[in-house]
Amino acid sequence: MIQTVEAVVDTTGQVRLPGEIHITSPRRALVTVLEEPAALPGEAALLAEAALAVDWCRPEADAAWSHLQP
Repeated sequence: MIQTVEAVVDTTGQVRLPGEIHITSPRRALVTVLEEPAALPGEAALLAEAALAVDWCRPEADAAWSHLQP
């Protein structure tokens, strides 16, 4: 099965994967270097936090998740 995973290539050419991938034996891979800079770890979550907080902080949201509170 072909897998696509995001990676970061640093200035020395080292390829870093953000997480683990599972393969059963060595495999060939293709690397496409994009023009956009690498995102900082957690950047997407930080950018979305303010927008999501509008929904998270509503009484309806608190009621919906109340069964998970101790």
